[in-house]
Amino acid sequence: MTRLHATALGLAMLCATPALAHNPIAECAAAEGRIIDCRGGFSDGSGAAGVTLDVISYDEDILIPGRLGDDSRLQFERPEGEFYILFDAGPGHVVEIDYHDIEGLEH
Repeated sequence: MTRLHATALGLAMLCATPALAHNPIAECAAAEGRIIDCRGGFSDGSGAAGVTLDVISYDEDILIPGRLGDDSRLQFERPEGEFYILFDAGPGHVVEIDYHDIEGLEH
């Protein structure tokens, strides 16, 4: 094998290496009163400061537009009616949390 072939083979192998994925993680829980506390991050342990976290009605209206703070958290008052929470860190990095799935929240 020539040096050129070996280099080409090595480059091809590098390009075929799977990308390391960092899956999004988001969770919300009922806090004191009508407050809901949400946290977001990624499976590699990194935070998600500045990432969009919106509260959306079942009619697709954005009830509470939000972004995670420097601590990768956002607290908001529970809206009336049915809703879900959308953690959107970009294409392929989206988590939806239905209000039924929020720990400690009375339905």
